[in-house]
Amino acid sequence: MRNFYLLKTIVITFLILSPHTLIQSQNYTILISFDAFRWDYPNRGITPNLDYISKNGVHAISLQPCFPSKTFPNHYSIITGMYPENHGIIANGFTNPATNQTYTLYDTIPRNDPKWYKGEAIWETAKKQGVITASYFWPGAEVWLDYRRPDYSEKYVHKRPYDQRISDVLKWMELPYHKRPKFINVYFDSTDATGHDHGPNSEEVNQSIMVEDSLIGKIFTGLKKLNLLDSTNVIILSDHGMVELSPNRVININEILSGFSFKTQDKGTMMFIYPEENQKEKVYNKLKESEKNYKVYCKKDLPEHFHYKSNHFVADIVVLSDLGYSIFDDKDVEKYSKNFPLGNHGYDPYNLDMHGIFYAIGPDFKSGYTCGTIDNIDIYPLLAKILRIFPNNNIDGKLERIEFLLKDKQE
Repeated sequence: MRNFYLLKTIVITFLILSPHTLIQSQNYTILISFDAFRWDYPNRGITPNLDYISKNGVHAISLQPCFPSKTFPNHYSIITGMYPENHGIIANGFTNPATNQTYTLYDTIPRNDPKWYKGEAIWETAKKQGVITASYFWPGAEVWLDYRRPDYSEKYVHKRPYDQRISDVLKWMELPYHKRPKFINVYFDSTDATGHDHGPNSEEVNQSIMVEDSLIGKIFTGLKKLNLLDSTNVIILSDHGMVELSPNRVININEILSGFSFKTQDKGTMMFIYPEENQKEKVYNKLKESEKNYKVYCKKDLPEHFHYKSNHFVADIVVLSDLGYSIFDDKDVEKYSKNFPLGNHGYDPYNLDMHGIFYAIGPDFKSGYTCGTIDNIDIYPLLAKILRIFPNNNIDGKLERIEFLLKDKQE
């Protein structure tokens, strides 16, 4: 009997202390996004901090985005582990044909309306399980429902200086332990902006690459001053790549469909076509017979690897530009005639130029380990593993495809 009571006391003590012990042993994680930082930019010899991580942490040859290889769909895929057709953000702008309501990243009202966001972001998963999180600019982090937002977040200000973003992130890390976030994500856009304006092979992009790489060093320095460097995982990734454009590689949809009545949505790499109902078949046939430097699909025939056609917001006719080509209507052709963008993304994610980067270093990751291409939908379950939380079951990502990047024995 005495042994029974002794065992009971030990079990009760363990149950009381184990959550505290689990929390104490949990490391911090900072997820950094460099928008449109193409997979091969580190090969230019101007990224000493990424080089350091490659030697002392883990590095994937490339990070494959989801289709379309655009900013909002992929940032939300990274944070939810779902393909855009399932999490709902199928483009940077799109329309619900049943209601005629439009989502666009350029308008805060639809952008922050939770009805568009069908996934469960990692901060939602963590919040349910008592883990404090913070977000410094990320799609979905500003929705109007408190329980769907991180514990701490910043409203998006495009021109917010990068040093201020880092300073604010480090201030979160200075909070008292019981208020300090275990997971923080932060976003930077320089390589995307210069890539669009000047092209991926420009000197301006090289300058952006060096600026963003230097931010990693500043974060390391700040964590070291706080004595948190050894207990923090730092993950650097990008949502997609970038490819060179030319005004000589333009497809004008109005010239192809002259004489037809139709509406369009999106442009550049992908265009939804909405013809009059009685002209739908004729419009598709005309696009098909004129198919050059683009591909036209009925929604049901979209490639399987896009994981795209099951979403009811996708138009019945979809036109996709070949890599490096742009599809515009008359208004866009006129708009860009004097200031043509020299870089873009959004193409088939099987194109290597659309791939981004993945680097990670910290107490949970292996050291000096390089692997091949990984999928960005697998990052959510990886984050859940690192944060010691149970992931949402309704995801497309798979932990078994990426957990080899972690140390063999998790402490």
